[in-house]
Amino acid sequence: MKLYQVVLKDILRRKRRVLYAILGVVIGTMTVVGILTTATAGQAKITAQLEKYGANLSLLPAVKSFDTGLGTLNLGTINVGDNYIAEDKIPQIRQITDTLIRKYRPDISTEGNISTIAPTLFIGTDVKGNSVVVAGIDPEEESQIKTWWVVSQGKYLDGADQALLGGQTATLLDLKIGDRLDLNTTTFTVVGILEDSGSDEDYQIFVPLSTLQNAFDKEGLVSSIDVRALCNGCPVEVIATALNQDIPGIRAVAVKQVAAAEMGMLEKINTFMLAIAGVTLIVGGFGVFNTLMTSISERKKDIGIMRAVGASRSQIIKALVYEAAVVGAGGGILGYIMGTALAFAIGPIIFEGTAISFVPIYLPVAFGLALCIAVLATLYPAIRAMKIKVADSFASL
Repeated sequence: MKLYQVVLKDILRRKRRVLYAILGVVIGTMTVVGILTTATAGQAKITAQLEKYGANLSLLPAVKSFDTGLGTLNLGTINVGDNYIAEDKIPQIRQITDTLIRKYRPDISTEGNISTIAPTLFIGTDVKGNSVVVAGIDPEEESQIKTWWVVSQGKYLDGADQALLGGQTATLLDLKIGDRLDLNTTTFTVVGILEDSGSDEDYQIFVPLSTLQNAFDKEGLVSSIDVRALCNGCPVEVIATALNQDIPGIRAVAVKQVAAAEMGMLEKINTFMLAIAGVTLIVGGFGVFNTLMTSISERKKDIGIMRAVGASRSQIIKALVYEAAVVGAGGGILGYIMGTALAFAIGPIIFEGTAISFVPIYLPVAFGLALCIAVLATLYPAIRAMKIKVADSFASL
């Protein structure tokens, strides 16, 4: 009879003991898979929430302020420099930003644009006798920066002569969807009204950038540029420093709170989850170790008989390792299934509204971890088994 057949018969004979060992592995791998699956879904949820803060880099014109005076008399402050940024600097801004992101995150294989760059031109003008601020935007880029925008009426900008109103602007100017809006030499049609967000945007009018530039003779100029360039482990301060050094006429400011919150939150979640998973693995491994140690004690007679009929010590060790492999394989597969089920149960509770999904890559992870737990937990019992003498085995009869 071959060794694996002996092991299989022994497992079938001691089903309850083997199931206890498998249960220890299942608990460890189930917790790891459950935590990792929940963390994956939770990170996506948190990232989406944090993105609502908007840009993490703000680029403004590099205007310098000087205090003036005569003797001890303060005559006020003078600002020196352009009030606009040349639009033709945007390709250079994107090239520097994307290059640094790839440097700090070599795992990013995206060939196209990585960062989101949203230029804005602010113009103060009169509408129906009221002073308002009109913002010229790139509709596509702006929607990716300001993910909290909700169009409560109408639709989002998709044409050159369309206007999107802040909620308070629409009320104060008594404008509705379809109304005409004259801004200097150009007429716009109101196509959408934003839901109030409690910010200055509620009192602004948004139109396509190029159209506003033509209407007020500001071709090629913007007032500010918002950049979303965050990559985990890539400090936005580095990007801001590079932009300030390499592009004259701009002042790049890193919004540290947003970057630090996003990167720090994700790192803390990962560390916490891995710590819990590590402790659970240790507990599961100890359970397997304890079960196998008890099994060795109970099988002194069997080991003695195997030695008496010519089985070598290496064959006995192989038999124990084969048994551990069965325990690990069974525990790994069951652990993945139960861990995913656990994630489906606790995920929506921990991260409210989070959609949990299967993560196939965690199946080989669970399988490998289970095998490692079972085999490592078998090492000491196997060494103990090697030291069992035939005489001692029969003395226990």
